[in-house]
Formats: sequence, C-alpha cells, structure tokens
Amino acid sequence: MERNVLVPVAQGTEEMEAITIIDVLRRAGANVVVASVDEIMIKASKGIEFKADKLIQDCMEEEFDLIVLPGGIPGAQNLRNSTELEILLKKQAKLEKYYAAICASPAVVLHHHGLVTPGRVTCHPGFVDQIDNGNIIESNVVVDANCITSRGAGTACEFALKLVELLYSKEKKEEVMQGLAMLVE
Repeated sequence: MERNVLVPVAQGTEEMEAITIIDVLRRAGANVVVASVDEIMIKASKGIEFKADKLIQDCMEEEFDLIVLPGGIPGAQNLRNSTELEILLKKQAKLEKYYAAICASPAVVLHHHGLVTPGRVTCHPGFVDQIDNGNIIESNVVVDANCITSRGAGTACEFALKLVELLYSKEKKEEVMQGLAMLVE
C-alpha cells in the first residue's frame, strides 16, 4: 500500500535530516514529494545543494498521509514563515493525519503554529526553551497521537524508521532496517 508523504524544505534545511527522511521513506515504498517553500534549488545548512520536486504552492490540493519537517537553521525559520505550509499542517492536524518534525522544527514551526502538546514533544536541545520553558520529553523520538517529533541529525534514521512503522507496520520497518544493514530490534 503506497503512502503519500510531503517533505517540505527551504533554504538552510538540515540536509542530513531531509535526505535521511526522504531516503528511508522511499525505501519503504512511500511516494515522497519534496516541496520547497521558496526556490526549487535548495542550498542546505551545511552547503549541500539539491533540487526539490516542486514548490509548496503546487501541493495545496493534494492529500498526504504524513507531512514531515526537517530542521536546520535558517531552514526551520523559513518553513515557519510559509503560509502555505501552515495551512497544510493545520489541515493535516484537523484531519487527524500524521505530521512530524525533527531538530529545530518542533519548536520553531510546530510549536509556533500551536501544533504540539507541551510535555509530549522533543526537539534539539538548543531549542527546548522555546517550548513552554523547556517542558519536553528527553527522548530520541516522541509520538503524541498524530504528532511525531525527534531531536536532530543524530536521531534522523531512528525517526524515519518510526515513521515507517507508523505508516506501514513493524514488519515493514524491520524490512527497511535489514536493507540498511541495521540489526533488527
């Protein structure tokens, strides 16, 4: 069963998080759309350049099983400033579909738009003070109903694999782990 996933990106997106999320979800069989909130060509936070599939405004009529935000600065700030992305995220939450964020994005984007529950979220340690005085769970990945958050580049693969498990199954997650030469839990 194919799942539709939107990965919004922006200038300054953390490339390791973006590419890991995209790659792992595609290995699981998801149809992953990489949509830029600004320009098709992205210069990521560490200088790596890559091309988005389309612009975010071209995704407004599409439905997604998951919207997942990479972090990075100024990438997360650029994602936060996208009116189109805010509309898509709020629609996703209202429909009780999955939305997720890693690194700075849980604080800078999701919290900013009122889409996280304090005490049921995690983010990069450098941004915990932005979520209700740091009222977060210190865990690599936190699942709170349809909102999934993670800490940063070092947890990107674990985060992406949790997304595979939620979208598909534990068996699909294990299949992807085997393909990545990871020990199955």
